Amino acid sequence: MIIVGIAGGTGSGKTTLVRHIAGQLPAGKVVVIQQDAYYKDNSHIPFKERRDINFDHPDAVDFNLLTRHLRILKKGKPVKKPEYSFLTCTRSVYSFTVEPAPIIILEGILILANEVLRELIDLKVYVDAGPVERLARIIKRDMEERGRTEAEVLERYERTVGPMHLQFIEPSRQFADIIIQHEDEKYDAAGMLIEIILGRISNEL
Repeated sequence: MIIVGIAGGTGSGKTTLVRHIAGQLPAGKVVVIQQDAYYKDNSHIPFKERRDINFDHPDAVDFNLLTRHLRILKKGKPVKKPEYSFLTCTRSVYSFTVEPAPIIILEGILILANEVLRELIDLKVYVDAGPVERLARIIKRDMEERGRTEAEVLERYERTVGPMHLQFIEPSRQFADIIIQHEDEKYDAAGMLIEIILGRISNEL
């Protein structure tokens, strides 16, 4: 089994890269786990306050549960992955069963910022992108998927997203085995990553 961690700032394009890689790997041999599913439940906080939660700070993530689930998967057992709603900023009462597979792709902005989690990741990848590019994607995503206005997105970016990127996310690139620095490198890099992954688990296919 190999755990591939793909990190990078919010709006860096890592989700698109993960989908491309997963789609090129053998069916039934790969599962994708998003850090976003492991945000702490905030149902005890009034709704207006929930929308101001700093989701780009490591304290917002339930890393204990995430690392525990990865360890269980490595032992060949399934886990119940939580579901998180960014519309309500709460964890759903429902969960999704994830079966173990030879390839686990873990995606998230803070996965390389957590030392315990880094020790579980076999191949660490950081997707880089400039602030203008990332902000454009954040505005589009948050307006379409999270019900925020452009003004709300910009205020949030100035207050939390930008500063947290500089404090926690960008410094975590030092732990990456591979850094993808330019948009036009992503699909060439995807091919390379696929070759590395398949090479490491060829005896399990």
